[in-house]
Amino acid sequence: MRRLIGIILIAISAASFGTLAIFGRYAYNDGMNIYTVLFLRFGISASFMTVILLLRKEHFPRGRILAQLIGMGALGYVGQSFMYLTAINYASAGLVALLLYLYPFFVAILSTIFLHEKITRIKIIALLLALFGTALTVGPVSGQLIGALMAITAAIIYSIYIIVGTNVMKHVTAVQSSTVIFASAGAVYGLLTLVNGAHFPATNSGWLAMLGIIIVSTIIPVVTFLAGLERIGPTNAAMLSTLEPIVTVLLAAWLFGDKLLPIVMLGGGLILVAVILLTRAELKNTAETQTPA
Repeated sequence: MRRLIGIILIAISAASFGTLAIFGRYAYNDGMNIYTVLFLRFGISASFMTVILLLRKEHFPRGRILAQLIGMGALGYVGQSFMYLTAINYASAGLVALLLYLYPFFVAILSTIFLHEKITRIKIIALLLALFGTALTVGPVSGQLIGALMAITAAIIYSIYIIVGTNVMKHVTAVQSSTVIFASAGAVYGLLTLVNGAHFPATNSGWLAMLGIIIVSTIIPVVTFLAGLERIGPTNAAMLSTLEPIVTVLLAAWLFGDKLLPIVMLGGGLILVAVILLTRAELKNTAETQTPA
C-alpha cells in the first residue's frame, strides 16, 4: 500500500505540474514577466505553507537539513528554472523539453552511484520508452548548441535536486521541506524581480491564473512529489513524472485548440506504457517482499 500511495502521489504531482505551462500562458498574456510570476509563485506558496506548518505545530527544520532544503530551493529550483527558461531563447521548446526529460536517466545513474539503488531490466525498458515517448510528444526539435547545453544543465540540476531530496525527506515532512524550498526560491526571485522590475497582473483573469499557478502548479505538485519520493525512490519518481508533458499537451489541445497529431498521441501512449510497466513491477516487488517465505 505504501508503494501504491507513492505512485499515486507522483502521478498527481506530474499531472499538476503539467498545468504550469497553461496557467503561465494566461499570466503572460496579462502582461506579467517571468520574474514576477516566479516571485509570486514561490513567495505566496511559502506564506501559505508556513501557515499550514504552524497549524500542524511542526517546527522549522534546523542545521544541516535546513541548509540542504535552502540549497534545493535557492540553487536547485532557481538554477533549473533559469537554465530552462534561458535555453528556450536559443533552442525550440521541443528540444529544450526533450533534453530536460533526460533527467530520469541522470537520476538513475546518480541513484546507482550514491544511493546504491538497483536498476532492473524493467526500469531500463521503461526509461527508454518514456524518453522515446517524450521525444514524440514534445514535437519538432532544433536550436543552437548553447541552448541544448543549458537544457541538459537544467536536467542535471533537477536530478541532483531529486537525489538530495531523497535523503532529506527521511528527516522532515513534506510540509516542512516545501515551506523552506518555497521560501528560499521566493527570496531569490524576489531579488531578481527588484532588479528587473515587477509586472503584476493587470486584470482579475491574471490573478486567477496566478492562483492556479500557486495552488495547482506549485503547492499540490511539490508536496505530493516530495511525499511520493520518500515512498518509491528517486528513479521511479523521475520516470513517473514523464506523465507531465501528456497533461500539458492534452490541456493545450482542449483550451487553446492546439493540434493533437497522431505522432503526439503515439508518444503519449508510449509514456503510459512505461508508467504501467513500472507500476506493475513495483507492485509485484512489493507483493513478493510481503509474502512470507
